[in-house]
Amino acid sequence: MRRAVRRAARRAGPRALLACLALAPLAACGEADMADQARAKTWDKNPFFPREITMRQPVAGTVPRSDPARAAPQPQAISRALLDQGRERYGVFCTPCHGQDGRGAGMIVARGFPSAGDLTAGPVRAASASDLYDAISNGRKAMFGMAQMIPSADRWAIVAYVRALQLSQDAPVASLPEADRARLEATR
Repeated sequence: MRRAVRRAARRAGPRALLACLALAPLAACGEADMADQARAKTWDKNPFFPREITMRQPVAGTVPRSDPARAAPQPQAISRALLDQGRERYGVFCTPCHGQDGRGAGMIVARGFPSAGDLTAGPVRAASASDLYDAISNGRKAMFGMAQMIPSADRWAIVAYVRALQLSQDAPVASLPEADRARLEATR
């Protein structure tokens, strides 16, 4: 019998040996449950590391890719680029509640959400730029804070755009440049 097995092995040659070696790892996979295995969670105690926590400290000199909470200074001057940035950010984050004209009748309010504040009203006009920045950052009344979603520089740009929006509400038509008056008349 042994001789017969040896002869069969010699006839099959190295191909049979390679096939057996390729299939051997599959035999070990029978009972493994990859979803249920030992792992360390971020805040777990872990005596392996010096501070005995699993979470590791960033390498010295690591710079975050973006930190929306990092405060940017208030712009000293309002530029066209800043207003364009503010209009774009206002359109993304503020328009759903405050509406494009800032009067507080955005599409979310139209669908039953509590009324958003009128950004063109007297008290908001009287508020300082820092107060508006604080309201965007930390929220006010039904509005939740957006500091984690809107980077600081964008919040200042939104404040600048809200100021321009407020001024535009009362601008006399006669004060507009001729080209703008013509465009306005064309829309009527």
